[in-house]
Amino acid sequence: MKFFIDTANLDQIREANELGILDGVTTNPSLMAKEGITGQDRILKHYVDICEIVDGDVSAEVIATDFDGIVAEGEKLSALHEQIVVKVPMIRNGVKALKYFSDKGIRTNCTLVFSPGQALLAAKAGADYVSPFIGRIDDISTDGLLLISEIRQIFDNYGFKTQILAASIRHTMHIIECAKLGADVATCPLKPILDLLRHPLTDIGLEKFLADHKKQ
Repeated sequence: MKFFIDTANLDQIREANELGILDGVTTNPSLMAKEGITGQDRILKHYVDICEIVDGDVSAEVIATDFDGIVAEGEKLSALHEQIVVKVPMIRNGVKALKYFSDKGIRTNCTLVFSPGQALLAAKAGADYVSPFIGRIDDISTDGLLLISEIRQIFDNYGFKTQILAASIRHTMHIIECAKLGADVATCPLKPILDLLRHPLTDIGLEKFLADHKKQ
């Protein structure tokens, strides 16, 4: 499974990249604003800065909701860097744009996916990634992981090459369960990734090894 980091923070992206496990980045206008990155020119430059840190795909989100606007923004984003994947919302005009971009060879990530039917439409339209938001589904007392399982079954049934990019991941068990269910990618903040490193028995074992070494 690929690991993407969901942030616009360059220091966190560097830290994840230096760990040696980073495959890509997802970000959006809200995450940009959180880092104080505002204004079209600064946002576009920030996407390029991210691409220069990580070797993998970098999802950059369109703001428009009309077809022509999505296409215009997507083409501009795609032209920034070869690693850019255009993030398109799961709406009617978004699906039309996915098909347009697919025909043009522009890679896409269909975001805000909350049902198997939405994922199926995105795959049919040629999306390279679909992003089911499992944490937000959990928030309304529904099983977000079940959605990953259902999408995986549908994609496998028909041989869709669209990758399942599990998003809105909140904790380590989300990552582990997504891996078990066959999600192609997990995207999350840095903390859940670093939390995978930790286990109390590892700490206890290391402490004992070091104590025994001092006795020698």
